Amino acid sequence: MEFFPTIPVIKYEGKDSKNMLAFRHYNPDEVILGKPMREHLKFALSYWHTMCAEGSDMFGRGTMNKDFGGQTPMEIYKNKAYAAFELMNKLSIDYFCFHDRDIAPEGKTLEESNKNLDEIAELLEKLMKENNKKLLWGTANCFNHPRYMNGAGTSPEADAFAYAAAQIKKAMEVTVKLGGNGYVYWGGREGYETLLNTDMGKELDNLGFLLKLTSQYARSIGFKGDFYIEPKPKEPTKHQYDFDAATVIGFLQKYDLMDDFKLNIEANHATLAGHTFQHELAVARVNGAFGSIDANQGDLQLGWDTDQFPTNVYETTMCMLEVIKAGGFTNGGLNFDAKTRRASNTPEDIAYSYIAGMDAFALGLRLAAMVLEDGRIEEFVKQRYASYESGIGKKISDKTVTIEELEAHAKGLGEFETVPSGRQEYLENILNSIMF
Repeated sequence: MEFFPTIPVIKYEGKDSKNMLAFRHYNPDEVILGKPMREHLKFALSYWHTMCAEGSDMFGRGTMNKDFGGQTPMEIYKNKAYAAFELMNKLSIDYFCFHDRDIAPEGKTLEESNKNLDEIAELLEKLMKENNKKLLWGTANCFNHPRYMNGAGTSPEADAFAYAAAQIKKAMEVTVKLGGNGYVYWGGREGYETLLNTDMGKELDNLGFLLKLTSQYARSIGFKGDFYIEPKPKEPTKHQYDFDAATVIGFLQKYDLMDDFKLNIEANHATLAGHTFQHELAVARVNGAFGSIDANQGDLQLGWDTDQFPTNVYETTMCMLEVIKAGGFTNGGLNFDAKTRRASNTPEDIAYSYIAGMDAFALGLRLAAMVLEDGRIEEFVKQRYASYESGIGKKISDKTVTIEELEAHAKGLGEFETVPSGRQEYLENILNSIMF
């Protein structure tokens, strides 16, 4: 059975093609900077948005049917799996990501939910082998059920904490079974609304303990990949404990988790935190915590997570510059945590959306490579810090200078008022000249 009969296998036709069901920039096996594009980008399909989201929002019901012809809950989820692999094949996507409740229906008890997961995991394992697809990362949905209304690891109820630990344990077992390269702790409600009813210290300690306990379990059953925290503000609690990259890194350092954990950076979350996507990636990179990316974009005029497919080529270019500087992806990749707009409700719209996002990142990769090969921006940055290569600057860089030496040097400077121009507009013009 074909679930997307109106969507052909998407081919690369080049930048001049007018065929909107073709790639204009993404040529999977084309080599750029020594690697095929598919290895640079490692695109992944998001199971929750693509196979499950039906277009509902705060003010309206769904506009799409994602039952894929199934009649019973298990039949529906099995058909989602078949449809997902058909779509990945047609779009040349090599990876997928899931929450446990995306791939199998939740039962009335934990045992029933786990039984459903095991049955679908067997099917996914079979389909992965048949279609040569891989699991980028798995995670547990510890935020949707009413039991998690006050969080999971940060819940004031010990029973909710225990249930979350058990649910994460099972999600990790499925991730290991399917050969996942990563596991994301998506803390959708790990935060609070008011300090009037919150013991912040207790909640943070409990969350740190949950991460350590479950990650150690994953290692004990053979998980070799990376654990990720995904920074996010305002989603959905007023004060998220994982507000941005810097906040998460501080948390990981406090609870001695930096050796095992990295960050999964999302573009839309960076926007909501008041940062740029490039900033969040750079914070992760310079702290040795760059791991994976949720590829999307938000609306700067809206204060919530709109999860739009990425089409801003400036952002994808700046993103890929950071990825290249970080040495590229190891266990991570570019997961399209993005959904079609509510009014874009046909199967073809799913294909158009993925093509747009994949082409935007492929073009971003091409342009990032051109920026690096041009060299002017990198050379300018190097020269801007050239004063740290000799003399007093070298001693500062080497951390060998004393405060007395710095004082003596400062006194010898006389009237010291200006430093060289940062030339931001000049550099922005160089960037435009390369991109266009």
